[in-house]
Amino acid sequence: MKNALAGFLAVLLTGTSAVGADLYQAEPAPAYVEAPEVQITQSSGWYLRGDVGYSFNKLRGAHYYQGGPGGYLQDFDTADIKDSYVVGAGVGYQFNNYFRSDVTFDYMGKSDFRGSTSGFCGSVPGRCVSADLSSLRAYTLMANAYVDLGTYGRVTPYVGGGIGGSYVKWDKLRNTSCSVNGLGCDPTTEHGGKGKWRFAYALMAGASIDVTCNLKADIGYRFRHINKGDMFAYENGGGPGRDKGLYSHEVRVGGRYVFNGCDTAQYMPPADIPLQPAVYK
Repeated sequence: MKNALAGFLAVLLTGTSAVGADLYQAEPAPAYVEAPEVQITQSSGWYLRGDVGYSFNKLRGAHYYQGGPGGYLQDFDTADIKDSYVVGAGVGYQFNNYFRSDVTFDYMGKSDFRGSTSGFCGSVPGRCVSADLSSLRAYTLMANAYVDLGTYGRVTPYVGGGIGGSYVKWDKLRNTSCSVNGLGCDPTTEHGGKGKWRFAYALMAGASIDVTCNLKADIGYRFRHINKGDMFAYENGGGPGRDKGLYSHEVRVGGRYVFNGCDTAQYMPPADIPLQPAVYK
Protein backbone atom coordinates (compact mmCIF):
# COMPACT_ATOMS: atom_id res chain seq x y z
CA MET A 1 0.00 0.00 0.00
CA LYS A 2 2.79 2.40 0.96
CA ASN A 3 4.72 1.58 -2.24
CA ALA A 4 1.67 2.28 -4.40
CA LEU A 5 1.07 5.67 -2.73
CA ALA A 6 4.70 6.70 -3.23
CA GLY A 7 4.57 5.84 -6.92
CA PHE A 8 1.37 7.84 -7.40
CA LEU A 9 2.93 10.95 -5.81
CA ALA A 10 6.02 10.70 -8.04
CA VAL A 11 3.89 10.56 -11.19
CA LEU A 12 1.83 13.55 -10.01
CA LEU A 13 4.90 15.73 -9.33
CA THR A 14 6.42 14.90 -12.71
CA GLY A 15 3.27 15.91 -14.54
CA THR A 16 3.02 19.16 -12.61
CA SER A 17 6.60 20.14 -13.61
CA ALA A 18 5.87 19.44 -17.25
CA VAL A 19 2.71 21.51 -17.17
CA GLY A 20 4.63 24.40 -15.48
CA ALA A 21 7.28 24.30 -18.19
CA ASP A 22 4.59 24.42 -20.86
CA LEU A 23 2.86 27.39 -19.20
CA TYR A 24 6.06 29.56 -18.77
CA GLN A 25 7.22 31.54 -21.83
CA ALA A 26 10.31 33.76 -21.71
CA GLU A 27 9.99 37.41 -22.83
CA PRO A 28 11.32 37.77 -26.41
CA ALA A 29 14.50 39.85 -26.66
CA PRO A 30 13.73 43.33 -28.05
CA ALA A 31 14.80 43.79 -31.64
CA TYR A 32 17.54 46.47 -32.01
CA VAL A 33 16.84 48.96 -34.81
CA GLU A 34 19.43 51.62 -35.66
CA ALA A 35 18.33 55.22 -35.83
CA PRO A 36 18.27 56.62 -39.38
CA GLU A 37 21.55 58.23 -40.37
CA VAL A 38 21.36 61.78 -41.74
CA GLN A 39 24.29 62.97 -43.82
CA ILE A 40 24.75 66.75 -43.51
CA THR A 41 26.16 68.42 -46.63
CA GLN A 42 27.89 71.81 -46.43
CA SER A 43 26.81 74.56 -48.78
CA SER A 44 29.34 74.83 -51.61
CA GLY A 45 29.57 75.49 -55.32
CA TRP A 46 29.75 78.16 -58.02
CA TYR A 47 27.54 81.22 -58.13
CA LEU A 48 26.83 84.25 -60.30
CA ARG A 49 26.14 87.69 -58.86
CA GLY A 50 24.87 91.08 -59.97
CA ASP A 51 24.59 94.40 -58.11
CA VAL A 52 23.36 97.96 -58.53
CA GLY A 53 23.91 100.81 -56.13
CA TYR A 54 24.51 104.45 -55.35
CA SER A 55 28.00 105.80 -54.73
CA PHE A 56 28.75 108.76 -52.47
CA ASN A 57 32.05 109.97 -53.94
CA LYS A 58 34.86 112.05 -52.46
CA LEU A 59 37.92 113.35 -54.33
CA ARG A 60 40.92 113.71 -52.04
CA GLY A 61 42.18 116.74 -53.95
CA ALA A 62 44.03 117.65 -57.14
CA HIS A 63 47.09 119.63 -58.23
CA TYR A 64 48.71 120.80 -61.45
CA TYR A 65 51.86 122.40 -62.81
CA GLN A 66 51.53 126.14 -63.29
CA GLY A 67 53.60 127.20 -66.28
CA GLY A 68 53.98 123.70 -67.69
CA PRO A 69 56.02 120.66 -66.59
CA GLY A 70 58.97 122.87 -65.61
CA GLY A 71 56.84 125.16 -63.46
CA TYR A 72 55.73 124.86 -59.86
CA LEU A 73 53.15 122.49 -58.45
CA GLN A 74 49.95 124.11 -57.23
CA ASP A 75 46.89 122.64 -55.53
CA PHE A 76 43.37 123.33 -56.67
CA ASP A 77 41.60 125.66 -54.23
CA THR A 78 38.50 123.48 -54.48
CA ALA A 79 38.09 120.05 -56.08
CA ASP A 80 34.81 118.16 -55.77
CA ILE A 81 33.09 115.33 -57.61
CA LYS A 82 29.41 114.43 -57.64
CA ASP A 83 27.82 111.20 -56.50
CA SER A 84 26.97 108.57 -59.11
CA TYR A 85 25.50 105.13 -59.69
CA VAL A 86 27.35 101.79 -59.82
CA VAL A 87 26.53 98.49 -61.51
CA GLY A 88 28.49 95.26 -61.29
CA ALA A 89 28.60 91.55 -61.99
CA GLY A 90 30.81 88.65 -60.99
CA VAL A 91 31.39 84.95 -60.55
CA GLY A 92 32.35 83.25 -57.31
CA TYR A 93 32.67 80.04 -55.34
CA GLN A 94 31.16 79.12 -51.96
CA PHE A 95 33.75 76.90 -50.24
CA ASN A 96 31.67 76.05 -47.17
CA ASN A 97 29.03 77.56 -44.89
CA TYR A 98 31.42 80.29 -43.74
CA PHE A 99 33.80 81.24 -46.56
CA ARG A 100 33.34 82.33 -50.18
CA SER A 101 35.18 84.43 -52.73
CA ASP A 102 34.45 86.01 -56.10
CA VAL A 103 35.83 88.14 -58.90
CA THR A 104 33.77 91.20 -59.80
CA PHE A 105 33.74 93.88 -62.48
CA ASP A 106 32.05 97.20 -61.66
CA TYR A 107 31.24 100.33 -63.60
CA MET A 108 30.90 103.66 -61.80
CA GLY A 109 28.82 106.05 -63.89
CA LYS A 110 29.71 109.61 -64.81
CA SER A 111 30.71 111.77 -61.85
CA ASP A 112 30.96 115.48 -62.59
CA PHE A 113 34.00 117.41 -61.36
CA ARG A 114 34.04 121.07 -60.41
CA GLY A 115 37.17 122.83 -59.19
CA SER A 116 38.74 126.25 -58.91
CA THR A 117 42.19 127.84 -58.82
CA SER A 118 43.44 131.38 -58.25
CA GLY A 119 46.22 133.35 -59.94
CA PHE A 120 46.66 135.86 -62.72
CA CYS A 121 44.85 135.93 -66.03
CA GLY A 122 46.67 136.01 -69.33
CA SER A 123 44.68 138.70 -71.14
CA VAL A 124 42.86 140.43 -68.27
CA PRO A 125 44.72 142.57 -65.70
CA GLY A 126 44.70 141.69 -62.04
CA ARG A 127 44.00 138.51 -60.14
CA CYS A 128 41.67 135.88 -61.51
CA VAL A 129 39.77 132.85 -60.30
CA SER A 130 39.23 129.88 -62.59
CA ALA A 131 36.25 127.59 -62.96
CA ASP A 132 37.38 124.09 -63.94
CA LEU A 133 34.85 121.55 -65.20
CA SER A 134 35.31 117.89 -66.10
CA SER A 135 33.95 114.45 -65.25
CA LEU A 136 35.24 110.95 -64.63
CA ARG A 137 34.18 107.33 -64.94
CA ALA A 138 35.75 104.26 -63.32
CA TYR A 139 35.93 100.56 -64.21
CA THR A 140 37.00 98.29 -61.36
CA LEU A 141 38.19 94.66 -61.49
CA MET A 142 38.55 93.14 -58.02
CA ALA A 143 39.14 89.81 -56.24
CA ASN A 144 37.08 89.55 -53.06
CA ALA A 145 36.79 87.24 -50.05
CA TYR A 146 33.93 87.04 -47.56
CA VAL A 147 33.26 85.47 -44.17
CA ASP A 148 29.62 84.50 -43.58
CA LEU A 149 28.78 84.94 -39.89
CA GLY A 150 26.15 82.22 -39.56
CA THR A 151 22.57 81.93 -40.78
CA TYR A 152 19.67 83.18 -38.67
CA GLY A 153 16.42 82.07 -40.22
CA ARG A 154 16.82 83.22 -43.82
CA VAL A 155 19.40 85.94 -43.11
CA THR A 156 23.20 85.51 -43.30
CA PRO A 157 25.31 88.54 -42.29
CA TYR A 158 28.83 88.81 -43.73
CA VAL A 159 32.00 90.91 -43.86
CA GLY A 160 34.59 90.98 -46.62
CA GLY A 161 37.43 92.69 -48.41
CA GLY A 162 38.87 92.97 -51.89
CA ILE A 163 41.92 94.14 -53.85
CA GLY A 164 42.33 94.92 -57.51
CA GLY A 165 42.54 97.79 -59.94
CA SER A 166 40.40 100.64 -61.26
CA TYR A 167 40.67 102.22 -64.68
CA VAL A 168 39.83 105.89 -64.10
CA LYS A 169 38.97 107.86 -67.25
CA TRP A 170 38.85 111.64 -67.02
CA ASP A 171 37.05 113.68 -69.68
CA LYS A 172 38.66 116.85 -71.00
CA LEU A 173 39.03 119.69 -68.48
CA ARG A 174 37.52 123.08 -69.45
CA ASN A 175 39.29 125.93 -67.67
CA THR A 176 37.89 129.49 -67.69
CA SER A 177 39.70 132.21 -65.70
CA CYS A 178 37.88 135.46 -64.86
CA SER A 179 38.98 138.64 -63.11
CA VAL A 180 37.96 138.99 -59.47
CA ASN A 181 37.28 142.68 -60.25
CA GLY A 182 34.84 141.91 -63.03
CA LEU A 183 37.15 143.11 -65.79
CA GLY A 184 36.56 140.11 -68.01
CA CYS A 185 37.64 136.52 -68.60
CA ASP A 186 40.31 134.70 -70.52
CA PRO A 187 39.18 132.41 -73.35
CA THR A 188 38.31 128.92 -72.15
CA THR A 189 41.18 126.44 -72.38
CA GLU A 190 40.54 122.72 -72.86
CA HIS A 191 42.98 120.15 -71.46
CA GLY A 192 42.83 116.61 -72.77
CA GLY A 193 41.62 114.05 -70.23
CA LYS A 194 43.76 111.16 -69.01
CA GLY A 195 42.96 107.52 -68.30
CA LYS A 196 44.98 104.90 -66.43
CA TRP A 197 44.73 101.76 -64.29
CA ARG A 198 45.30 102.32 -60.57
CA PHE A 199 45.47 100.16 -57.45
CA ALA A 200 42.18 99.87 -55.54
CA TYR A 201 40.87 98.06 -52.48
CA ALA A 202 37.47 97.66 -50.85
CA LEU A 203 35.85 96.69 -47.54
CA MET A 204 32.34 95.25 -47.42
CA ALA A 205 29.61 94.39 -44.93
CA GLY A 206 26.03 93.30 -45.42
CA ALA A 207 23.58 90.44 -45.33
CA SER A 208 22.18 87.93 -47.79
CA ILE A 209 18.55 86.77 -47.63
CA ASP A 210 17.41 83.35 -48.89
CA VAL A 211 14.68 83.92 -51.49
CA THR A 212 14.68 80.34 -52.80
CA CYS A 213 17.05 77.43 -52.29
CA ASN A 214 19.37 78.74 -55.02
CA LEU A 215 18.63 82.47 -55.13
CA LYS A 216 19.84 84.94 -52.51
CA ALA A 217 19.13 88.66 -52.27
CA ASP A 218 22.08 90.75 -51.11
CA ILE A 219 21.98 94.11 -49.32
CA GLY A 220 25.32 95.64 -48.44
CA TYR A 221 27.73 98.53 -47.96
CA ARG A 222 31.10 98.90 -49.67
CA PHE A 223 33.94 101.32 -49.03
CA ARG A 224 36.26 101.65 -52.03
CA HIS A 225 39.57 103.51 -52.24
CA ILE A 226 41.26 104.28 -55.57
CA ASN A 227 44.85 105.53 -55.72
CA LYS A 228 45.98 108.86 -57.17
CA GLY A 229 46.74 109.27 -60.87
CA ASP A 230 46.84 111.41 -64.01
CA MET A 231 43.94 113.79 -64.56
CA PHE A 232 44.55 116.11 -67.54
CA ALA A 233 47.27 117.12 -70.00
CA TYR A 234 49.32 120.31 -70.51
CA GLU A 235 47.73 123.10 -72.52
CA ASN A 236 48.35 126.86 -72.89
CA GLY A 237 50.83 127.20 -70.04
CA GLY A 238 49.01 125.02 -67.52
CA GLY A 239 49.22 121.36 -66.62
CA PRO A 240 49.58 118.51 -66.58
CA GLY A 241 47.34 117.79 -63.59
CA ARG A 242 46.85 114.85 -61.24
CA ASP A 243 44.19 113.91 -58.74
CA LYS A 244 45.13 112.68 -55.26
CA GLY A 245 42.88 109.65 -55.36
CA LEU A 246 39.25 109.14 -54.49
CA TYR A 247 37.08 107.05 -52.27
CA SER A 248 33.43 106.12 -52.27
CA HIS A 249 30.80 104.90 -49.85
CA GLU A 250 28.41 102.64 -51.74
CA VAL A 251 24.97 101.31 -50.84
CA ARG A 252 24.32 98.22 -52.97
CA VAL A 253 21.52 95.74 -53.61
CA GLY A 254 21.76 92.65 -55.76
CA GLY A 255 21.43 88.91 -55.96
CA ARG A 256 23.42 85.68 -56.12
CA TYR A 257 22.39 82.57 -58.04
CA VAL A 258 23.94 79.43 -56.51
CA PHE A 259 24.07 76.52 -58.97
CA ASN A 260 23.71 73.68 -56.42
CA GLY A 261 21.90 75.64 -53.75
CA CYS A 262 19.00 73.18 -53.64
CA ASP A 263 21.13 70.32 -52.28
CA THR A 264 19.62 69.10 -48.98
CA ALA A 265 20.48 66.58 -46.28
CA GLN A 266 20.25 63.01 -47.61
CA TYR A 267 18.24 60.31 -45.75
CA MET A 268 20.03 56.97 -45.35
CA PRO A 269 17.64 54.08 -44.51
CA PRO A 270 18.72 51.72 -41.71
CA ALA A 271 20.15 48.31 -42.52
CA ASP A 272 17.69 45.38 -42.47
CA ILE A 273 18.05 43.44 -39.18
CA PRO A 274 16.13 40.11 -38.98
CA LEU A 275 13.98 39.62 -35.87
CA GLN A 276 15.08 36.75 -33.61
CA PRO A 277 12.40 34.10 -32.79
CA ALA A 278 11.18 33.87 -29.19
CA VAL A 279 12.88 31.32 -27.00
CA TYR A 280 10.72 29.10 -24.74
CA LYS A 281 12.15 27.53 -21.65
